[in-house]
Amino acid sequence: MLSIKDTPKNFPASTCRCLRKGGPVPVTELKAIFKRFDTDKDGRLSKHELRNAFASLGSRQLGWRAWRGLKQADRNGDGYISDEELEVLLQYVLKC
Repeated sequence: MLSIKDTPKNFPASTCRCLRKGGPVPVTELKAIFKRFDTDKDGRLSKHELRNAFASLGSRQLGWRAWRGLKQADRNGDGYISDEELEVLLQYVLKC
């Protein structure tokens, strides 16, 4: 797998710099990936579900990344990322 230092600095804004074997992930696919990890189908992502989603993207420091994603995107403080908060999470992921 590629490391972060191997990635080009000029990714388009519509891709995620989180890596997996195929390279950068388009935002539309990224959104679908996060939605797929809503394993209990309650319409929101828990910290555990976020951790699994970041793992599928090849991210390192999964616990920290999930905690940070929750901290950035959980606007109502309920401990979950709702569909409405998913856009905020995607903005965080695009900066990762």
